[in-house]
Amino acid sequence: MTTEAIDLNLRFVESIETIGSVGWNGLTGIENPFMRYEFLHALEKTGCTSKAAGWQPHHVAVYEGDSQLIAVMPLYLKTNSWGEYVFDWSWANAYQSYGFDYYPKFVTAAPFTPSYGRRLFIEAGRDRAAISKFIIEKIQEKALFLGASSWHVLFPEKEEHELLSRLETQPRIATQFHWYNKGYQSFDDFLDALNSRKRKAIRKERRAVADQGIDFTITEGANISDQQWADFYLYYQTTYLARGMQGYLKRGFFKTLAQTMPEQLFLVSAIKDDKEIAAALFFKNREKLFGRYWGCRHELQFLHFETCYYQGIDYAIKHGQQSFDSGAQGEHKIQRGFEPITTYSNHWIANEGFSEAITSFLKEERPHILAYQQDAANLLPFKQENA
Repeated sequence: MTTEAIDLNLRFVESIETIGSVGWNGLTGIENPFMRYEFLHALEKTGCTSKAAGWQPHHVAVYEGDSQLIAVMPLYLKTNSWGEYVFDWSWANAYQSYGFDYYPKFVTAAPFTPSYGRRLFIEAGRDRAAISKFIIEKIQEKALFLGASSWHVLFPEKEEHELLSRLETQPRIATQFHWYNKGYQSFDDFLDALNSRKRKAIRKERRAVADQGIDFTITEGANISDQQWADFYLYYQTTYLARGMQGYLKRGFFKTLAQTMPEQLFLVSAIKDDKEIAAALFFKNREKLFGRYWGCRHELQFLHFETCYYQGIDYAIKHGQQSFDSGAQGEHKIQRGFEPITTYSNHWIANEGFSEAITSFLKEERPHILAYQQDAANLLPFKQENA
C-alpha cells in the first residue's frame, strides 16, 4: 500500500513528551536502552539535549490519519558536531570556507552515545520502505525551510543503513571493537581461547591491580546510592577535564536514569583502603552489555583496563550476555579480545556541489577503513583454531 493510500501525517515535535512513553516505547521497545523513551526524555529533562546545548529536539512522529501513531524517529537540530562520534568537522570547515553555513544540521542519533541500533521505528506490518521514503522527503523539506545544511543518521543497524542508502542517502562506514561471548563459562575459559603471550599479559595486568590492594564491587541500578552517584559524577567530569573539556551530561541525567530505567544499569566500583577510587557505569539488555562512562580519583596502573573491560567481560560471562560494546575507538582493545566490526552512518547534503564532493570523499575513504579492519583482525590474540 502506498503512503498516499493511507493518509500519512508527519509532525515534528520539540519534546519527546509530546509523544509520550506509551506511544514511543510501544514502537521502539525497551531492549535498546539508548532509544527508549526514558533515556531520551532524561536527556531533555535535564537540559543535556536542548537548544542551548546544540541538540534541539525535533523528533519525528508519523500518524495514520490524525491520531494513530505508526512511526517515530529521534531527530535533533544541531548547531555543533559535539557528542556524535561520526566525525564531520572537515566537512563543516570545507562548507564554511566557501561562505556557506554548515550549521544548523539535522542529526538522528542516540545523543552522546556511539552505539549502533535501529533509528527509525515503524509499526509492524507497515511498508517500511514507503514510510521511510515519506519521512526522508519530509525531513528534506523541513531542512530546506529551516536552512539546515544536511541530515545525518548515525549508527543505524546494517539493514536500516542499506535501506537508507537505497533511498539516496550517502553511506559511510567506520570501525569499533566489540567483544563476543563464544560460550565461555568463566573468565579463565575466555583466557584459554587466547594465545599464550596475550593470556599471560592479561593475567599480569589483573594481578598488578590486585597487588595494589584494589577490589571491585558491582551495584545494580536500583541499589546505587546517592553517594555513589556523587562520586561517579565527579570521576566522569574529571575524565573530561583532563582533556580540557566539560562532560556533556549532567548529574541529574544519571539520577533520572536510576529512577526510570534502573534494570538496565549497573555500576562497577574500584575500592582501595575502604574508599572508592574509580567507577564505570554500564548499560545492558538481555543480550548485550554496553560500557559507557568511567572515571577515577587517581590514575593507577591498569586500573582503566580492569574497571572498564575485564570487569565487563566477567559480568557478561556470568550473566549470559552475548556481546560487549565498550564504546568508540580504542585499538588497545584488540589485544584484549575485542574484534573489529563495521559501523554505519547515512548522510544527505542539501547543497548539490558539496554532496558530490562528499560522495567522492566517502568512496576514497571506504577501502582504507576496510583495510584497517583487516589489519586489526589479523592482530587478534585468539589461538589459531579460534581465529
